[in-house]
Amino acid sequence: MSRVSQARSTGKYFLLVDNMLVVLGFFVVFPLISIRFVDQMGWAALMVGIALGLRQLVQQGLGIFGGAIADRFGAKPMIVTGMLMRAGGFAAMAVAHEPWVLWFSCILSGLGGTLFDPPRAALVVKLVRPHQRGRFFSILMMQDSAGAVIGALLGSWLLQYDFRPVCSAGAALFIACAAFNAWYLPAWKLSTVKTPIREGLGRVLRDKRFVTYVLTLTGYYMLAVQVMLMLPIMVNDIAGSPAAVKWMYAIEATISLTLLYPIARWSEKRFRLEHRLMAGLLVMTLAMLPIGMTSSLQQLFTLICLFYIGSIIAEPARETLGASLADARARGSYMGFSRLGLAFGGALGYAGGGWLFDAGKAVGQPELPWLMLGAIGVITFRRYGGNSVRNALPPVCWSRAPDARGGGFSCFQPILLARWVLTGHDALCQDEGRYELEEPHEKDIDRRRANCQRPAERL
Repeated sequence: MSRVSQARSTGKYFLLVDNMLVVLGFFVVFPLISIRFVDQMGWAALMVGIALGLRQLVQQGLGIFGGAIADRFGAKPMIVTGMLMRAGGFAAMAVAHEPWVLWFSCILSGLGGTLFDPPRAALVVKLVRPHQRGRFFSILMMQDSAGAVIGALLGSWLLQYDFRPVCSAGAALFIACAAFNAWYLPAWKLSTVKTPIREGLGRVLRDKRFVTYVLTLTGYYMLAVQVMLMLPIMVNDIAGSPAAVKWMYAIEATISLTLLYPIARWSEKRFRLEHRLMAGLLVMTLAMLPIGMTSSLQQLFTLICLFYIGSIIAEPARETLGASLADARARGSYMGFSRLGLAFGGALGYAGGGWLFDAGKAVGQPELPWLMLGAIGVITFRRYGGNSVRNALPPVCWSRAPDARGGGFSCFQPILLARWVLTGHDALCQDEGRYELEEPHEKDIDRRRANCQRPAERL
């Protein structure tokens, strides 16, 4: 095995271990915040929604700066520092008895995520070959689902004693993850060139296609973040016990582990990435609309199942499409900016969802927030259909892979911006102790394009 192949293989295993620690640490704490402060302490859902929205807005909204700094200085110091800050945020959350303390802890947690999230996403783009990214993102999502269940189970068990052990467990997991990265993560550069911070930011902002794609997803994220706020509250209200929340995440894990990878493998051979994203968004919207009219756990969990099915259709396509559009010269900046839609959508989804939930209860219309979220999903679907990246960017062939019949080869057609994603192999070099998996020369790109056969008509 060549040094490049060995580096890629080892790197992917590292990413899986690192991701599991991060997911466990996150889901031990965050799904229980609404239960703790709304149901147990009697706070208004708006107060908790603002806290969660602040975390989302800070982490994802400032992600472009975290990514640009990582492009300049490398991934390792940013990841380690960010995870320690996240642990500090959890420690502050453990003693939150006033809204401002909860807000401060969420802001600190968000700042930590600003530092470690973009470089981690850029490492996936760097280490995973373009034609393997869709499947690798599917594996990460399956891992996320399993980790969410384990984390929620652990957090629910600890919550019966107090909220402080919950936060302590989350902080301990992030400290362990920081130590794991400090010890094992090589000093890899994220981009093919050592991009100055201002140049990386400018390169992203000038990419109108990428900017349009990211901002259009704001409505999608407004729906997606409700698994952390309104869905747990709804489950708790109907079941009468916070212990029932863990079954919501058990449903997610079961669906993801059994259906996510097969659906991703089947759909990548038949549909464009943007079509898969739109289909998933439509299913999520249809599931969201009637939730406020449910009166039993069976009905609610059925709709949650449908919502998760839509999510596993959309998420691998969204991640793959965003990664494919990134410029190799500023990966961290692109991955940071790609979180901006989540920043806006998360902040609006949390704060707006909390306000609508309180308003619906006040006027005796509990279905109000769900109908509004469904309307947002419909608007986003129509908006994305009209401004699809497919209409702005021609498809290019980037991978040779066995076709659906198992014989010969067909060219997949994801929507790509940068020509470097046509690459098939890299060169490994060492520069001042920092290792870089470099992209091949233009002749390799041209050779790869020439080897590709005619794109499959169904795509």
